[in-house]
Amino acid sequence: MNPQAPVHAADDHWLTVMRHRFRAWRGTRPFWAGLFTLLGGVPIIYFPFADIRLANVTLAMATTSGSVSLILGVLLITLGIALWFQQGIRVFAGVAAILLALVSIPKSNLGGFFIGFITAMIGGCLALAWAPGVPADEDAEQDVEEDADKARVTAGNPFGVPGPRDTETAYATETTTAHADGGRNSAG
Repeated sequence: MNPQAPVHAADDHWLTVMRHRFRAWRGTRPFWAGLFTLLGGVPIIYFPFADIRLANVTLAMATTSGSVSLILGVLLITLGIALWFQQGIRVFAGVAAILLALVSIPKSNLGGFFIGFITAMIGGCLALAWAPGVPADEDAEQDVEEDADKARVTAGNPFGVPGPRDTETAYATETTTAHADGGRNSAG
């Protein structure tokens, strides 16, 4: 594929178009923070209500705090979905996800055996760290290139080595050299 060829959405397959639209949508919001927060709620809900069968023995993980686990997991899933569609609440959702993950340790089988705890903590931290991007101006890039060209020309050196600064003297005087006053410096 030629990178300089014009791209027309009508020429692409519909799956390619949908993938590009999804990538554009995903890039404008804390997508991964929402995904990790959402996935953190699933094991917190699942493990307190799970039954494990080993031969003829059934192990029930149910605890008395099953309703608390259900509430914590549903809140984490709701925060994850909210991060996808309301990126303005990212700080609140990040702090809430971290607090809910911490509460899930004593209340929900060690936070879903640490699986839900760790993924919810990662999602909350990603939500706090995410910041909306600022689109780059094409005019600003051109101004930077023009300023760099002017600086190279004004330096008088084709290799781009900077010249002396305005505050420095271009030459050394006899009083500023080490050999002034018979070779003694000002400290001696």
